[in-house]
Amino acid sequence: MVLNKDTAKKTAELLLQINAIKLEPENPFTWASGWKSPIYCDNRIMLSYPEIRDFVRKEMAKQVETLYGKPDVIAGVATGAIGIGILVADVLGLPFVYVRPEPKSHGRQNQVEGHLEAGQSVVVIEDLISTGKSSLNAVRALRSQNVDVKGMVAVFTYGFSLADTNFAEEKVALHTLSDYDHLVEQASETNYIKTSHFQTLLEWKSNPQQWK
Repeated sequence: MVLNKDTAKKTAELLLQINAIKLEPENPFTWASGWKSPIYCDNRIMLSYPEIRDFVRKEMAKQVETLYGKPDVIAGVATGAIGIGILVADVLGLPFVYVRPEPKSHGRQNQVEGHLEAGQSVVVIEDLISTGKSSLNAVRALRSQNVDVKGMVAVFTYGFSLADTNFAEEKVALHTLSDYDHLVEQASETNYIKTSHFQTLLEWKSNPQQWK
């Protein structure tokens, strides 16, 4: 869920500006899942742009406080949200941990890295939501440490119904700075995409697994 339309459009504008989000309906990308997609998103690029990085960290910190007050800990999902999560934790003056996709195969075999105590409240930071599978895997890892996961704040979501279902089943509240609908709207208004591509982008979102 997007909290603020102006923030959603501004975030989309900035991500398009630095090519963190690329739209190429005529030359689709292939995701690791095998899905064909007219869009590719790499929000980590924004870490290289101080002004944009600053905007995102402040807006995400603002959303965390608006939604949850100050939690005890901020958690980032490895690897994409480690940098962003640290920035948000720094703004809020909070401890930070990050969650691996799976426990290490050696040493202490940690999946959650950092100091975390049972009973603490945690807000999870994510960079990108597609199906939500990896994000919710991180939530389960945190809950296994007996902490209270208040919710998740992400930079961007594709807005798939499958993700909505997955988050609802795990009872995890998700809020994002921007989403696919605002991105396509912004790209159309600024002539970032051709008018003829607008419908193609909407059709892809309705059935991404079968597109192309």
